[in-house]
Formats: sequence, C-alpha cells, structure tokens
Amino acid sequence: MKMMVSVLALALVVSSAALGQQTPPTRPDALLDHMTGAWTLQGTLAGHETMHDVEADWVLNHEYVRLHETSREKNAQGQPAYEAIVFLAWDEPTSEYKCLWLDSTSGGGLSSQGIAHGKRNGDEILFLFKGADGSNFYTTFIYDKSSDTWRWVMEGEDHGKRTPFGRVKLTKNRG
Repeated sequence: MKMMVSVLALALVVSSAALGQQTPPTRPDALLDHMTGAWTLQGTLAGHETMHDVEADWVLNHEYVRLHETSREKNAQGQPAYEAIVFLAWDEPTSEYKCLWLDSTSGGGLSSQGIAHGKRNGDEILFLFKGADGSNFYTTFIYDKSSDTWRWVMEGEDHGKRTPFGRVKLTKNRG
C-alpha cells in the first residue's frame, strides 16, 4: 500500500511538472505585438475631430490583445463620451483574426454585431462586423513599420457601397 501511494505521488509530481512546462500557443506572426503599449488616437469619427487614449496589452496567457480606448471628451456626467474594450486574437483553425468590440454606444447588450472576423494582407487586418439588419461595417487596422504607428479606417456600407465613418491614427506615447 505504501509503495502504491509513493508511485501515485511521484506520478502526480511528474504530471504537474509537465503541465507547468507547456509552451505557450504559437502565433502565425508578431503583428499584434506592435499593437501593445500606450497610444494617442487622433482623427475623425462620424465627422468630428476626436482624441482618445488607448492602452493595449497581452492578456489571458498571451492569447488576446486587449485594447482599452477612452475618449478625452466628457459627457454631461463627466465620464468619457466614448469608451471601448476590444479583444483581438488569432484563430488557428480558421486562419483568421477575431475581434470582440464592446463599447459604451451599444446600449449595454452583448450581441453578435460586436464580433468580427479578419484577414491579414501584409501589415493590414480587415475586420468585417455584420449587423443584425444585414448591414456591414469594416474596420481596417494598418500598421506602418517605418513610423511605428497604426491607422484605423472605419467604413459603413450603404447599398453595397462603402461609406467613410472614421479615419484615425494611433501614435505611441513616448516617455
């Protein structure tokens, strides 16, 4: 009996050590690594000049990049006029990026409209968000290696034609 307990204890120790040494999941590229950090977002959204702060970091075992976007403009209650938490990830089985966009304009409901699929083309990822009414919304993240900046191009769709919604640039905060 004592021998059996010793063997079981040894097996537990070995299996625990093996689990602790598992390698993190692999990613197809390091493009999302360039998204992490503290950023200032500036540009036009819905026809208005805007400035937001964006914090981005890897979370949940380095599987997701979490963006926290907060507008500098305040509402009547003194809170940010816009706030979003966005998760970006690579989905190996489908060979595409996934995006979950939660923001303060959605009315508090979690719906499939905040979920997008994205394909990479060079240093760009084009995400397609599908509305419940059949509409499409496109958000393209474009990384510029030479300046270490990102551009986000956002477009709605009207009768099959893309219409501009937003053009913003993210510049990394230095210092």
